[in-house]
Amino acid sequence: MSSTLIVNARLVNEGREFDGDLRIESGRIAQIGSGLKARGNETVVDASGCRLLPGMIDDQVHFREPGLEYKADMATESAAAVAGGLTAFMDMPNTSPPTLDAAALEDKYRRASGRAWANYGFYLGASNDNLAAIQSLDPRTAPGIKVFMGASTGNMLVDNPEILDGIFRDAPTPIITHCEDTPMIDAELARYKAQYGDDIPAACHPDIRSRAACLKSTELAISLARKHDTRLHVLHISTADELALFEPGPLVRADGSRKRITAETCIHFLRFDRADYARLGHLIKCNPAIKDASDRQALIAALADDIIDVLATDHAPHTLEEKARPYTSAPSGLPLVQYALVAALELVHEGKLTTAQVVQKFAHAPAQLFDVEGRGFLREGYAADLVLVEDTPFTVQREDVLSKCAWSPFEGTTFHSRIASTWVNGELVWNGRQLVGDPAGQRLSFTR
Repeated sequence: MSSTLIVNARLVNEGREFDGDLRIESGRIAQIGSGLKARGNETVVDASGCRLLPGMIDDQVHFREPGLEYKADMATESAAAVAGGLTAFMDMPNTSPPTLDAAALEDKYRRASGRAWANYGFYLGASNDNLAAIQSLDPRTAPGIKVFMGASTGNMLVDNPEILDGIFRDAPTPIITHCEDTPMIDAELARYKAQYGDDIPAACHPDIRSRAACLKSTELAISLARKHDTRLHVLHISTADELALFEPGPLVRADGSRKRITAETCIHFLRFDRADYARLGHLIKCNPAIKDASDRQALIAALADDIIDVLATDHAPHTLEEKARPYTSAPSGLPLVQYALVAALELVHEGKLTTAQVVQKFAHAPAQLFDVEGRGFLREGYAADLVLVEDTPFTVQREDVLSKCAWSPFEGTTFHSRIASTWVNGELVWNGRQLVGDPAGQRLSFTR
């Protein structure tokens, strides 16, 4: 494998920013220091004026494979991910067929091998009839168990109280939840359909998938986790109302213990709000819904205050044709991996977060929460999953989008940082302009 020396970088890691050099050997971070000298035929990268970060670990993506490859697949979406500085992803189980047993889980790992540009892990899904598969899951084979406590595709809505209780009682990994109360959503949808038919205005989406529906479901998940002392991670928090349910403070405490109940939000909740439906319509229709400007500001503050532990994407691409349909048939979800990190760094340029806080939420915390082995930090001996960030403005253009759906909600947005280089397992895979070499992604290991 190649050897690379990155010099004159501004390294950001574990709450610190410092000037230094970093050597990559055999796919690992071999040395971090100052004044390191090149050896032999070593490739030297002068990173003057750039920040070197651990590669981002996205704990929530929908890469659509198997079954929905016309929208996206592991190769195309992981390519977009590394172009965005994301070096590992954890993919959701609501595919076709859904990932509800060990055989389906291993099928996804086989599909990713040799095709994924980033490192990969796959969640086992929960349903009303696969409790035995959950109980027998080898905890080293999946980052967690995904429970849809709100609407989902196929049979993945878990609404049987006894099964739900059993999942929280017996889960051998962290449980991650989508929390929205389906009966409340259905009642609101019926009310709006009576007024508008199928062509409901997109701006009504946060009222149909309401904050009350989010709050009720999140309260239920937390009550079950407390009852069984389950490790629970609540995904895509979208409201200020839910923040009071979570404990502030670092994910890993001074004594080495970890929070048992954690929260995540997503980049689109930090960059869009209700006013943007007038401009973007169904392009920003997602579940849970993007809500008010006051929610957006509260979520940003909660990241800074360590109430929210993880920042992710919930990357969920659909075709433009699908998004152009009337409200009731336009699917929810948007493509985000390629521009998520630079969108998060806009909060740094705006003075709302520090780069170290972005790294904590996007890299360190997912690695710690999901027991990811040897990744997520700039540490000697760790995998060389790295991203070099340059503060050079650029404007997002549709022709630059690498996701198969070929559009972005950020089109026309000017960001003040760009991804200059991405390394996965020590190999350069993105040079700031295009993909380089071959897919270098590896299966994530979980130390449990």
